Amino acid sequence: MLSVIRVHLPSEIPIVGCELTPYVLVRRPDKTAATDDVPESAPLDGYFLRYRWYRVQSDKKVTICSVHPTEQATLQCVFCSKRRALVAKSYHCSPKCFTDAWQHHKTLHERAAAENGNEEDELTRFNSTGSGVLASTLSGSMSNLTLANNGPTPFYPSSITQKNGGETLIEVGGCKTYTPTADDIGYVLKFECVVANAETKQFVGHPSTILTSRVIPAPSPSPRRLIPVNGADVMSHLDQDGRIQSAGSFTVLSYNILSDTSASSDLYSYCPPWALSWPYRRQNLLREIVGYRADVVCLQEVQSDHFHEIFAPELDKHGYQALYKRKTNEVLSGSTSAIDGCATFFRRDRFSHVKKYDVEFNKAAQSLTEAIIPHTQKRTALNRLVKDNIALIVVLESKFGNQPTDPSGKRQLICVANTHVNVQQELKDVKLWQVHTLLKGLEKIAASADIPMLVCGDFNTLPGSAPHTLLVMGKVDPLHPDLMVDPLNILRPHTKLTHQLPLVSAYSSFVRPVMGLGLEQHRRRMDLNTNEPLFTNCTREFIGTHDYIFYTADTLMVESLLELLDEDGLRKDTALPSPEWSSNHIALLAEFRCMPRSRR
Repeated sequence: MLSVIRVHLPSEIPIVGCELTPYVLVRRPDKTAATDDVPESAPLDGYFLRYRWYRVQSDKKVTICSVHPTEQATLQCVFCSKRRALVAKSYHCSPKCFTDAWQHHKTLHERAAAENGNEEDELTRFNSTGSGVLASTLSGSMSNLTLANNGPTPFYPSSITQKNGGETLIEVGGCKTYTPTADDIGYVLKFECVVANAETKQFVGHPSTILTSRVIPAPSPSPRRLIPVNGADVMSHLDQDGRIQSAGSFTVLSYNILSDTSASSDLYSYCPPWALSWPYRRQNLLREIVGYRADVVCLQEVQSDHFHEIFAPELDKHGYQALYKRKTNEVLSGSTSAIDGCATFFRRDRFSHVKKYDVEFNKAAQSLTEAIIPHTQKRTALNRLVKDNIALIVVLESKFGNQPTDPSGKRQLICVANTHVNVQQELKDVKLWQVHTLLKGLEKIAASADIPMLVCGDFNTLPGSAPHTLLVMGKVDPLHPDLMVDPLNILRPHTKLTHQLPLVSAYSSFVRPVMGLGLEQHRRRMDLNTNEPLFTNCTREFIGTHDYIFYTADTLMVESLLELLDEDGLRKDTALPSPEWSSNHIALLAEFRCMPRSRR
């Protein structure tokens, strides 16, 4: 007869919006063990599994720390408590929690005061009067705290047991999976699985149950703002969400989302396991990506199964058409469904699809070795060059223009390249060769049409490296140290390492000589030696820039840029990924405008 051997949850910490799927091991009538579901619609030898989810409610509701969501809050910031938009970020589990978070937290106050100028005096008053019950232990602006009425008990007991009284079980789900809601925050959930008779519906034996920890809210980072860089008049075009709406412009997002297969707990041990789990990261990444509302979205490290099962259908609901190119798998092993690639999405109401080009660097490596590598060295050459990296090039036609009617009557095409260059830092020759190969392909497209170009992706190369220099300068100095690494002589003669595309890095606009007022803080997040962000990748072992959005400066101009993140704000969680940001990279986004053809 059917019986349940055991049940458990991959993560005991439930998060609002993240689906919970218990692991249920059953013994089938033939004595074999399996994890297959046995629903009422398909009973096994007259028996099926019935599931129930309950919210365990008691008289006592806890409030959760905004910084450490697995801890109970005992303090609340007075300033934030009086502003609805900041209440969710106002709770802290201890005075130390608040003081450690102050550098990041005070920016919330400053932003709120800037958005409501008449509140600035009130902010100063709160920061100077020492109001709050902790005035005796905290000084200055740290004293704006009040005790939450939750008592000193730990947020998570060492073991959760059924209480005898004062407790109510409220049924919240009747399926194997359950997605916690905001109503569940602060409560324990109980999962119940029991074998039932298909005819009588009566239970057989005792139910198997498991209790979760208390449900926590999904961390919500402060929204990143789009910063105008091409004139103050643009600031008048803000919608209700603060996003710039400028007629005739379009936005492009580039983001390495960190594939699930790469998000190992060994590499990112500083990230809480629940925040590193794919069910949580998937939900958080989708929230972030959809929230940017970019017209074109270029993602890297998108697993094949996740593209087809999650990103394509979910972004389709938001009006995006999806295109995908999976990495080749001559080197990579394991299931092809878990191999990642590049995905490009575009809004159907803004663009239509014209053409798609798949670039496989493995094929280019085969052609190169056949052409220039001696027969005796071909295997060695292929072992070095074949790394499964790819690029996805998409030609789109815009459904908008700079003017209501285009005097020329020509279609406005845009070419978007999305790539993920080889990660191995010692293979400097391979990186440069891959970038050069991509640029030569783009040159052919540019020669066939008057078309603005965007080159986005994770290039796994620092500003000032040979690949970066080639992209932005159109050539590489023969004395560049990266050219010393060329065991196959594939980079010679060095004079061939050129291209004619007038590419500029979008984020270099943050260091233009003429900038609007109040943008100095964004300039401080730039490296003024390279005109690139100080970092786009931030882990415990590495911080630097690997991600870029390049554009052809003779056909496009930058209107605005998504603000960069501050390292100090990220280091409060050690590094990326974190509960707030679910990749080891940060997203880059730029707003562009096509130049009128008369100016090209």
